[in-house]
Amino acid sequence: MAGMDVMTTEPDPRRWRALAVTQLAGFMGLLDVSIVNVALPSIQGDLGASAATVQWVVSGYALAFGLVLVGAGRLGDAVGRRRMFLVSLTAFVATSALCGAAPTAGLLVAARLLQGVAAGMLGPQNSGLIQQLFRGAERGRAFGVFGASVGLSTAVGPVAGGVILAVAGEPQGWRWVFLVNVPIGLAALVVASRVLPPSPMVDRRVLGQLDVPGAALLGGGVLCVLLPLISAADGGLSRGWWLLVVAAALLVLFAWWERRVSRRGRAPLLDPVLITSTPGYPTGAAIGLAYFIGFSGLWLVFAMFFQTGLGYSPLESGLAVTPFALGGAVASAVAGRLVGRFGRWVTVLGLAGVVVGFAAAAIVLPLAPLRLAGWAVALPLLVAGVGGGAVISPNITLSLESVPVRMAGAAGGALQTGQRIGSAIGTAALAAVFYAAVSAGGRNYLAGAVAALLTAVGFVLVALALAVVELRARRRTSPGVSALSYT
Repeated sequence: MAGMDVMTTEPDPRRWRALAVTQLAGFMGLLDVSIVNVALPSIQGDLGASAATVQWVVSGYALAFGLVLVGAGRLGDAVGRRRMFLVSLTAFVATSALCGAAPTAGLLVAARLLQGVAAGMLGPQNSGLIQQLFRGAERGRAFGVFGASVGLSTAVGPVAGGVILAVAGEPQGWRWVFLVNVPIGLAALVVASRVLPPSPMVDRRVLGQLDVPGAALLGGGVLCVLLPLISAADGGLSRGWWLLVVAAALLVLFAWWERRVSRRGRAPLLDPVLITSTPGYPTGAAIGLAYFIGFSGLWLVFAMFFQTGLGYSPLESGLAVTPFALGGAVASAVAGRLVGRFGRWVTVLGLAGVVVGFAAAAIVLPLAPLRLAGWAVALPLLVAGVGGGAVISPNITLSLESVPVRMAGAAGGALQTGQRIGSAIGTAALAAVFYAAVSAGGRNYLAGAVAALLTAVGFVLVALALAVVELRARRRTSPGVSALSYT
């Protein structure tokens, strides 16, 4: 069929090299969500920007990233994932250079918005290419690599940013936080152009049938959800709560429109069968949303606790949470190999590990001397990281296992949109809990950290409950059958 990837019975011999280069590019895009946090004071001082303006260097990227995921995934399904990957990576390299060269804060924010769009276009092609290139147990291992890159990029950002600033120095060392993407991205472009499978010829009729109204409705809904959340620290949630009402209306209208498009025999942006008739997908998306709410916001909380509360440097603060990143990176690769045999049990046990690790951190922090707080949480965060590594990649694998390859980009984009929304909700919620506890305790930063950790435990418990429900549903529908039924 025109506009779809050609299915072959023989696996592509270059598939593992293709996976390596696509995950490197995806890692850069996700890393840029968090790596800039530690550079904000330097940017503000060098460019003479206000705190509110410089915060949009982070918020604008996250907003643009989340807006385009599903549409970019659907476009990759339609015109070819190799084509979309190369275009998106080229745009990401160019906009990274623009960010590094920006002479004013306003131009930096504008460049970051464009960079976020490029990263959001890049993301869905990664999961779509895994669906396209891998089958059977190999797909679980490939998604293990994907999950490792997602989890590691989220946690290692502060460390990478601190190292770059320490090496590059002041006052303009912050520019290398962006410019480092340029040589790496150019090298990835060269390799990707050689190892990614060719895209089909684009049928003009396919482009004419793209669901533009659906993209506009979903984009508007996601915008109205993210905008007040990412500006919550500046009072955006209290001022923009009405946008959440608008978001609900737009998303309901989007669901109605997608059903209408599907009934007319055209290709919707996000096919309703993904929610209504695809085993594992809706529950997997809900698990991912709840988990990202719980764990993503903690890195901002830990940065505030260690740097503002205890006087750590950005690099020291980043190193304090490195055990989570290391545990997650190792566990993701292992979990990708186990998910084919044990299925949803992997995510159930992983989420339980995250709960135990975060709860242990909340217990040991008040018991340890504050000067040793970083060491006190090292083992609990390692346990939580190992658990987290068994969540992301297996959950993605199980969520997408029954999704047809022709829908892989849009389905993967929707999962990542849920993750971005979860990150925004978690960052706003856990930061609010942290500040409330700090204020109530007379600037007691320890109380704030403990309260945020316990709140994170609550959200992860929601994800765990959903995973248990999904596990029981799978056992009822497929008694005696473990592992996965890959498509």
